[in-house]
Amino acid sequence: MDSPMRPIEDAVRPQYSDSMRWSVEDICQYLQRQGLQEWTDTFREHGITGVGLRYLTEEFLQNMNISPLGVRLQILHSIKKLWQIATEPNKVFNDPIHGHIEIHPLLVKIIDTPQFQRLRNLKQLGGAYFVFPGASHNRFEHSIGVGHLAGRLVQSLNERQPELQIDDRDILCVQIAGLCHDLGHGPFSHMFDGMFIPKARPGFKWKHETASLAMFDYLVDDNDLKRVMKDHGLVLPEDLNFIKEQIGGPQDSIDSPSGGWPYKGRPEEKSFLYEIVANKRNGIDVDKWDYFARDCHHLGIKNNFDYHRFLKFARVCEVDGEKHICTRDKEVGNLYDMFHTRNCLHRRAYQHKVGNIVETMITEAFLLADKHLQFEGSKGKMFTMSTAIEDMEAYTKLTDHVFEMILYSSLPELAKAGEILKNIICRRLYKCVGQTQDERPITVTEVRVFVCEVARATPQNGKLNDVILRPEDLVVHVISMDYGMKEKNPINSVRFYCKSDPYKAIQIRKNQVSKLLPERFAEQLIRVYCKKTDEKSLGAARKHFVQWCMDKNFSKPQDGDVNAPELTPLKKSWSDNSEAEDQRPPKRTKIQLTF
Repeated sequence: MDSPMRPIEDAVRPQYSDSMRWSVEDICQYLQRQGLQEWTDTFREHGITGVGLRYLTEEFLQNMNISPLGVRLQILHSIKKLWQIATEPNKVFNDPIHGHIEIHPLLVKIIDTPQFQRLRNLKQLGGAYFVFPGASHNRFEHSIGVGHLAGRLVQSLNERQPELQIDDRDILCVQIAGLCHDLGHGPFSHMFDGMFIPKARPGFKWKHETASLAMFDYLVDDNDLKRVMKDHGLVLPEDLNFIKEQIGGPQDSIDSPSGGWPYKGRPEEKSFLYEIVANKRNGIDVDKWDYFARDCHHLGIKNNFDYHRFLKFARVCEVDGEKHICTRDKEVGNLYDMFHTRNCLHRRAYQHKVGNIVETMITEAFLLADKHLQFEGSKGKMFTMSTAIEDMEAYTKLTDHVFEMILYSSLPELAKAGEILKNIICRRLYKCVGQTQDERPITVTEVRVFVCEVARATPQNGKLNDVILRPEDLVVHVISMDYGMKEKNPINSVRFYCKSDPYKAIQIRKNQVSKLLPERFAEQLIRVYCKKTDEKSLGAARKHFVQWCMDKNFSKPQDGDVNAPELTPLKKSWSDNSEAEDQRPPKRTKIQLTF
């Protein structure tokens, strides 16, 4: 049986068929890349264009006064290599989300490297697999999907607007950026850079995009891909810069003039290309399109956003002197659905209370095991999990398999960490004792003292059965939920066009769409967990939690009346039914008109 994502057939499509349309200068640039720059003036003198390349012979080159024979044969070999590249077939992959997709030969060479194959062993949703049985997909297939969708979007723009002058190099670079954007993820994906590294190396600012750039450089160098990239028409280092800028933003923004164009890979007239893989302007990018569709498929959650419509209506318009990707005005409702889908995925899956505590327990085990696990890096130097991010050779060996390394280790120094992981396997998890909210934003400093406050929040009324809770028995999570731009409405950063004038970009405000759209676009959830799982301790922890919510004037926990029925009546505002009153239809009042 063929496994998913395995090439099942070849599809011949000459990617460099446009070399027939090359100008003299295009040919001269190609000769320079092949190390034949001394003969560029001769080609200019004879006006050789792309059409004439196929008719060049050794005799013809001799008549052009190119000698000796070895040089003429070298030129002919380089030209023949160009045609071999042009007819090199794409590979067809059968993807469960996008169907049969064609992958460019250069992308296939990137996929067939140890650095990219590592993504097969990184769960896309980390600890969510311990909650959702179908969430077994990995970063590998997601990355291939993003590369495919990046090509789809840039090619649709090219077909719809030839005046944008998108060339094969642009398309190939955008596809490579989509393919390689997640190379830097660590074990259990976002758990590694969001939970483990901040605790293992406090104060050390690092995110997986940083590692993606470093891993991409290592992938290219370790597999000698610069030569292959040149053979496929890429110009180095310009195109390498462009690929990395799409993944991680401007690489040398300090050197760019204030207010000037910060990118080196492509000029300002092609600014729209930076909005395809990772859109910093409004968050609408192919990365989200793939993980919405893929995650919903594996989680068993309905996806309300259809990226095919966006592909149909995407156009480039000028906005404040820059070119940006816009869509039809009638698609504004679909984009609100897209961000609503994102919020639902976070609420129902990514920030699931059980999935989050599983990742918390894995993090605790990793922290205990960190200094006892060693990974060999460059020049034989050894690294731990937390320091491997500084050496890509060591980091390549760091995948989800460290979970089993710790779990099945017989080393006594890993026993405590292994016990935590065994508790996860046997479903002996920390228990959530409640969830609440605050009306104002919570700072990082406040989060640090929450655990102590909950432990000290002795209920004013109610039996605790002589249970004593200590701060180390509790875990507090503060989870931010938003539409992708914190408290801002991302649609305010999107531009639209009308059918009557597809070249004019317009803005559509929320009150022009519907009165049923959200008033706020960000909130924070506060969850408290108890590490003690016996009924007495859990009962006491729930009462501590309810009392703490009363002391802090937080919202009433959903199960507050069940967990602490003797406490909740003491909070007058919690017994206020004004919210229910607000939902009743307004009373009709008689208006007397005087004439």
